[in-house]
Order: sequence, then C-alpha cells, then structure tokens
Amino acid sequence: MLSYDEYLGDVALIQRKTQDPAYWGDEFTVTPDDLQYLSTLLVEDELPRSAEELGRALVLYRCRQEEALIEQALSRGTPYQPKRTYEVGEQVVFPVLGYRVGKVVGVRPGHNPEYDPFQVIKVEFEDGQRQEFAAQLEQHSLNYEAEAKAELHSPEELADLYGPQVGTVLEKRLEAEPDFVRLAGKWFRKDMLVEVHVGHLNLAEAVLDMAGGGPLPTEALLGDLELPEEITPQLRIFSLNYALQEDERFDEVGPAGEVLWFLRRLEPEGVQSIPVYLQYRPLEYNHALLTSEMLALERELDDEWSNLPPSADVSEPVTVVLTYPHWRSGTLPLSGRLARVFPTGRTHRIRFTFVDGETGAKMPGWVVREGRYVYGLEKWYKTHDIPAGAYLEVARGEEPGIIVIRRRSRRPRREWVRVALPVEGRLTFEMRKKLITCEYDELMIVVGEDPEAMDVVWTRAREQRLSLGQLIAEIFPELAKLSPQGTVHAATLYSAVNVAMRTPPGPLLAELVTNGSYTPVGDNYWVLRVSPSGVRSADE
Repeated sequence: MLSYDEYLGDVALIQRKTQDPAYWGDEFTVTPDDLQYLSTLLVEDELPRSAEELGRALVLYRCRQEEALIEQALSRGTPYQPKRTYEVGEQVVFPVLGYRVGKVVGVRPGHNPEYDPFQVIKVEFEDGQRQEFAAQLEQHSLNYEAEAKAELHSPEELADLYGPQVGTVLEKRLEAEPDFVRLAGKWFRKDMLVEVHVGHLNLAEAVLDMAGGGPLPTEALLGDLELPEEITPQLRIFSLNYALQEDERFDEVGPAGEVLWFLRRLEPEGVQSIPVYLQYRPLEYNHALLTSEMLALERELDDEWSNLPPSADVSEPVTVVLTYPHWRSGTLPLSGRLARVFPTGRTHRIRFTFVDGETGAKMPGWVVREGRYVYGLEKWYKTHDIPAGAYLEVARGEEPGIIVIRRRSRRPRREWVRVALPVEGRLTFEMRKKLITCEYDELMIVVGEDPEAMDVVWTRAREQRLSLGQLIAEIFPELAKLSPQGTVHAATLYSAVNVAMRTPPGPLLAELVTNGSYTPVGDNYWVLRVSPSGVRSADE
C-alpha cells in the first residue's frame, strides 16, 4: 500500500487562493503592499475613487500578483502531475503545495493492487525536507488540472464578485490611515492634493455670498480660482472640496451623491442651532412597562425621539400630525417614517426644496440630522393658518431634492377645539370656537392664543427644572375637566405636555403606569385615581 505521502489520497483539485470565497471573506486583510499599490494607482491616474472602486482594483491586483508568482514558480521546473514520468535531478513544481519547488533525488516502483503499475519519486525541497509522490499514475484527480482551470473565474469576474466586500474592509482601513482622505464617498492621497490657499477660499466665500449663501456645486466655485489646468478636473474638484471642508466658513449641504456648499453664517438660525422647543434631554424609563396597546400608540405617534425600529414599508404621501414644538419652530420631525421621504446624506445638514402641493410655491428646506428635524416651514404654517394638531401630507417630488408638502385643506369653519391658556406660567385649557381651515386630529389639536404667554410656560418648566411627573400632575386635571367622564387620552396628554416640555410618548406612558395617581380605562384613556375620600387627585 502507498503511504499518504506516496499517494496524496483524494486531494482536492488545484485551485488558486483567489478563487476561494474564504480568501476574500473573514481572513482577508489589507497589507502595506496593498496600500502602496493603491497610492500609486491614485497618483498615476489623478482620479479619486470610491472604496468599492478601489476594492475592485485591489482584487485585480491580488489576482495579478498570484499569477506572477505562479508563472515564476512554474518557470523553475515541471508542474507536478501524477501521470507524468520524472527523472533523477529534474526540478518539479508542486502547485497543490503552494508552488513549492523540489528536485527528484530518487525513483522506485510503487505497489498498490488497486492501481496499474506506477512509480514513486522522492523529492527534496529547498528547505531540505524530503517527500515521496506518485508518478506514471493515470487514475488521479491531480491529472485533471487543465479541466479545472477551465472552470476558474476570470480576474474581472472575481472583481465583480468580491470588489464590494473588499471595498468595505478597505474603507475601514483607510479611515485609520492619515495619508488618505475621503470626500463625497471618494478617496485620495492627502499629500497629493492640489494646493488651495486662503486667497482661493476667500474667492469661494465671495461667490457664495453673492449667491445668497448657496447652495452651489463645487464646479460653480472652481471657475474663478484658476487652479492648475494640467491637473485633472476630478482632482481639482476633490482638492477644493477638501479645502472647503477644512474651513469652518463653509458647510457641505448636498444630499447623497451630490456635493453642494453653503456659507455657514448665512444659514438660518434654526439650522445653525437646534430650536429651544425641539431640545430633548433624554429621560430614563423602563420601556418594558408599556403594554402592546401603548406600543401601538407610540408607533402611531411616530415621535422622532422614540427610537423605534424603522417601518418595513412606508407609502407616500406620509401623513403626519403637527405637534406644538414643531409648529412653534417651523419644522417637521425627522421620524422613522418621514426619514424615508427626506433626502439622506453623509453631512449633518442637507439643503433641499419644499413645494407647496396646493400653490406650487417653492421654499428652502433643511434636514438637520443631529437634531432630528426638518426646518423651513414657519412662514408656510402662518400663511395657511395651520394649527398644532393639523394633518400634513409629505411626499417626494418628481425631481431629486424636491419634497411636496400639503395640508388637508377644507372650507374654513368655526369649531370647538382645545385652547391652551397659560396662567402665571402654568397651562390651563378650555374648549373654544376657532376658525379652522384644515383637517386635524381631535385628540392632538392644541391652539395657543398668546405665543408670548406660551413661551413663559416653557421657560418656567426649564428654569424650575420641573420633572415630567410634575408637569403631568399639573396638566392632567386641566385636560380631564374638558371631558364629562374625566378621561384623558394618552395622545392628548402627549400633545399638551409638549407645549411645556419636549418629550416623546415613551417616558410619558411609563410615568402614567408607575405613578399611582392615574388609572387606565381602556383604549389608551386614563382617569385620575379616586382617593379613599372619593376625591380625584393627581397627588399621592
């Protein structure tokens, strides 16, 4: 019988490492040689590239490297196949052993009753190790290497298959490399950028100033700067983008796939800083306290600070109920559903255009990601006399960067609605007749007759550091008196409390559960607990 070394058993057919999916998977790492190659590629082409493009280039490079190593090894001897005949002194290359090269130092007959007569060659490798291999053996899988090669993926096919995942690994590595810089999804060598000095940046500022602050694409700024013409346009644009990014005067406000610049000092105040009515200080609470009924309400209210899992399907137009903080700030929430509609991007602020669905009027809009809101509707709310609690519909326009917004308009008529009446910084409520020009949510509508007095409510809550529980204890009885049964819906309480303090529904619902002053009566309605004396009270 042959030993394992003599016969190599049913060893797998020869396969290049690059053909193995595992090679491009978890075991793949980016080497210094890879980075040097990519640096040379970027500099020679003067063309910034995305991580996926660089990933494809790296796959092709690794394939070329492997082929070069194989060709070099095969040039040193005869490729090993069991069916061949070998002579003492002959150099043999073993692809299955990583293209190791050895010299035949002995030949003897082999013995195995399952096979026709064959030989066994003894090979000494360059490190001095000796092994024996079968020769003149027709029935062996390694004899079919030629057929196996025909089934290999081409380097281009491998680049298509593995370029994206290699690009993902490469991007993480490049983020840690100080010599590389990324802009608008493209990478380049930092030390090879075109010099953009302060004079160039001052000219760019002047161009934006004349354009009302922007937004303008980089190409619109490039014309007046006279950067070297012998440099490729792509590298000139990339270099200017980098210089603008590093200067605090400029703000990149383009959506994904587009670079647009704006002068930061000319951005609206509500974009530069989060409006006071939208500032939320996270409240700790036990989310497990919420029943399925409460969770359904929380998802329906779709508050931007609820941190709910994103909805699987969002149909347009998306209907949103305008809450007081956003009505007061001229904003919309960047909530789970609405975030699917508005432009996305890599920047903190994204400039787009609102279009009034009724009149066609255009209005500048801003996505402010860190504050989770969309700015630009204050004038529109006032023009159409839209109250907090109104139904609004939002959808993407036919052109990129256009968002269509409309109210559910109707014939104006006077209706009994909930009116907030501040008294010495405390909220009270009454039902009064008001002229309403659009459809609204009866549970959520809150009309404020005196904005300055409403501001006092907000200021008092902040300055006195009132807790959510204290505000609920003040507001709940005021809402309960408006109902013959003394009931208050959780959505109504959420809407009213947000007149004085920004809070998502989760902490509010948890407070109702844990505070012994309130009793649920079904369908998210609550009443004040009746004390032993028969008096309804929010106090323990």
